[in-house]
Amino acid sequence: MLHLSRLTSLALTIALVIGAPLAFAAQPAPAVAPAGTAATTKAPLPLEELRTFAEVMDRIKAAYVEPVDDKTLLENAIKGMLSNLDPHSAYLGPEDFAELQESTSGEFGGLGIEVGAEDGFIKVVSPIDDTPASKAGIQAGDFIVKINGQPTRGQSMTEAVDKMRGKIGQKITLTLVRDGGTPFDVTLTRAIIQVKSVKAQLLESGYGYIRITQFQVKTGEEVSKALAKLRKDNGKKLNGIILDLRNNPGGVLQSAVEVVDHFITKGLIVYTKGRIANSELRFSATGKDESEAVPMVTLINGGSASASEIVAGALQDQKRAVVMGTTSFGKGSVQTVLPLNNDRALKITTALYYTPNGRSIQAQGIVPDIEVRRAKITNEQDSEYFKEADLQGHLGNGNGGADKPSGSNSKAKAMPQDDDYQLAQALSLLKGLSITSGR
Repeated sequence: MLHLSRLTSLALTIALVIGAPLAFAAQPAPAVAPAGTAATTKAPLPLEELRTFAEVMDRIKAAYVEPVDDKTLLENAIKGMLSNLDPHSAYLGPEDFAELQESTSGEFGGLGIEVGAEDGFIKVVSPIDDTPASKAGIQAGDFIVKINGQPTRGQSMTEAVDKMRGKIGQKITLTLVRDGGTPFDVTLTRAIIQVKSVKAQLLESGYGYIRITQFQVKTGEEVSKALAKLRKDNGKKLNGIILDLRNNPGGVLQSAVEVVDHFITKGLIVYTKGRIANSELRFSATGKDESEAVPMVTLINGGSASASEIVAGALQDQKRAVVMGTTSFGKGSVQTVLPLNNDRALKITTALYYTPNGRSIQAQGIVPDIEVRRAKITNEQDSEYFKEADLQGHLGNGNGGADKPSGSNSKAKAMPQDDDYQLAQALSLLKGLSITSGR
């Protein structure tokens, strides 16, 4: 057994090694939240617990079936500290830290899937558009019960994510459970994930559609360009806009603020509250509304999390948009990345965010104004009725309009709303809002 002097010395050393970075770590260009310096509250060191820690470490080194070095034990201890705080706090090794930085810039390797932990299982928060995960049909809410045949129950989220990573081009098999049904396998090929965070198009003349897949550093700028392109393509002021945030797992807080700023002229967007001074933040509109105040519908679902909930909540509280879909994921916390030495970092939860009306959506989510669940659209064949214009000798249109006999309607080009029930409902509502507003 260790002598008391060695125990105390090792315990104090461990306390200094683990505690020191927190006092001086400043955040870089934001990966999740604005920069800040974490301040620790001075308190007496728990010497008895540190002695126990040092003794456990010494016993493991002496008696464990295989040799374990100090570095491995200490890194595992740090991971344990972070993993038991909340599902979103984590210790980031060099590879994890680099991947986090890459993901916020828009290009990274993997499957294109955002995951979380629930009741000891790994749960899909959302698949990212145009990635191996979305193309394989993986859905928000699916549980990943096995990775390459190995059960995931009891694994930390970090461990599961590490197993899903690998070389580009390698195959991986995930065993999924959907809605409590029978497990089934999905085989995917790892790929470079190049995420275009904003997509935009006209659904019909006058009605614009903007989809945000995740909030990256330049998402606010991309939404501004999308609005300008929609106006140009339409040739005149739009009649309405649909903002689609379904299956958007979140991302950079500042980008979410910038997006809301493009749709409102004044008022609070979001505020955060935490223990440290720099976690108390308020973000308000700057008067740069680029949407021209046209009617607006925002789509959300259970895969809409974090930054996407900030956007939906702000637009809902400010009465700027009708929120439609299903209740969002409910991640109402802000993570700050605190760099350490040797290209490592801590990602820790430093604050909760609140919508303009003071709502915390943590573990509750944003409830839509109009609930519309997913459904399959079955297009029935239109019956071709015999019309007045088919009658021989029919009268012409009194206003000079062209005749429209049966069979004169050309087949319309396929559009996203044709097989997306929620989007089709949003477009119908938007048309109604446009009519009643006189646009």
